[in-house]
Amino acid sequence: MSSTPILKFAAIGLDHRHIYDQVKSLLDIGAQCAGFWSHDDSAPLAGFMERFAQIQRFQDRASLLEDESIQLVACAAIPNTRADLAIEAMRHGKDVMMDKPGLTTLAQLESVRKVQVETGRIFSVDFTERFEVRAAIRAGDLIKAGAIGKVLHTCGLGPHRINRASRPPWFFDKAAYGGILVDIGSHQFDQFLHFTDSRDARIVSASTFNRAHPDVPGLEDLGEVVLESDNASGYFRVDWFTPDGLTTWGDGRLTIVGTDGTIELRKYIDVAGRPGADHLFLTDRSASVHVDCSGVKLTYYEDLRADIFNRTQTAMTQEHCFKVCELALTAQAMAMERLKSKPSSPAKN
Repeated sequence: MSSTPILKFAAIGLDHRHIYDQVKSLLDIGAQCAGFWSHDDSAPLAGFMERFAQIQRFQDRASLLEDESIQLVACAAIPNTRADLAIEAMRHGKDVMMDKPGLTTLAQLESVRKVQVETGRIFSVDFTERFEVRAAIRAGDLIKAGAIGKVLHTCGLGPHRINRASRPPWFFDKAAYGGILVDIGSHQFDQFLHFTDSRDARIVSASTFNRAHPDVPGLEDLGEVVLESDNASGYFRVDWFTPDGLTTWGDGRLTIVGTDGTIELRKYIDVAGRPGADHLFLTDRSASVHVDCSGVKLTYYEDLRADIFNRTQTAMTQEHCFKVCELALTAQAMAMERLKSKPSSPAKN
């Protein structure tokens, strides 16, 4: 019989479908869900209740927060409400695991940081494009083993399918989702810091655009960032332009350049090539090879469980989590200032 304690959690805020995977992954490691709370108008609510019919719904989230047997709150609420929910949970003695982005403003970041320090609780953001991608885990192992030498540069591409007809109104409200660099860009900041072994970075340039959706001005459909740390530099582009012909939601890629080689990740699909996901291509001084990552173990949820019981930081350090949020928010603010300073187009005669 396993001596590992059973983790008990609550799901609070079901506004993004990522809550499905959060809850399933926790259940898969043997955690128990004590119940869930959500707004009545939450779009993913019906899907959640269908998938997890055994989980009790609570009309008042205070009943869950005041249950001292619950150690963790999993949350995928509307992004600009997540900070308040996290603060509320931490003040009730709960650790918190957020869908990305955990925060949407620098003021929220300051408040959450303060409460996290005061309470000693864990505030973790599930950066799925690393934590839940086997090829990314394998890339980290190869880099630690010296397979490509010292990492000098990363180039990340994060296209997503917009699925416009199924998106809730808040998806098109920048104040609600925080902007494209805060939202899906947060994955890229996480990967840059992790793979370059950097504790901090500087935003060289940041831009956001609405290139193809003039009827929804609150949507940013493309963003790009150049950044650097003391030991590496990088670039990434995120967008909502995955073509309908692709068989998955996005052809996410990451190229990592080292002094002795390169690693390219084709995370979700090898276009017109090998079937399946988690493709890693390693090129070093002697050869170019395809590395099968299908057997790589994903450990984020198990590590988080251990951190909750041991008060450690193995899944992700608190410093790293907050730094990713800070960089994403700083880049978004820089991009907004750039938009304000752009000269208006001359009037047409």
